[in-house]
Amino acid sequence: MAIIILLLIVIFVVAIFSIQNALPVAITFFFWKFEASLAIIVFLSVLCGMIAGAIILSLLRMKPSTKKTGTDSVTGKE
Repeated sequence: MAIIILLLIVIFVVAIFSIQNALPVAITFFFWKFEASLAIIVFLSVLCGMIAGAIILSLLRMKPSTKKTGTDSVTGKE
């Protein structure tokens, strides 16, 4: 439940920031150059960060499947 509340607070703060900063800005990323609303840029940046965080968290929670074959489970010898 605390995660949902924290997520709602972050979304609320980003929404307020985006509404107050809706001016178009020039974005340059490597060879790309375009103009977009600051609100859209902030929203997409937060969304990408949340997706990357979720992916990293899910990868960290996965159990490694490194079973050794041909060893005795009691002695550890082959």
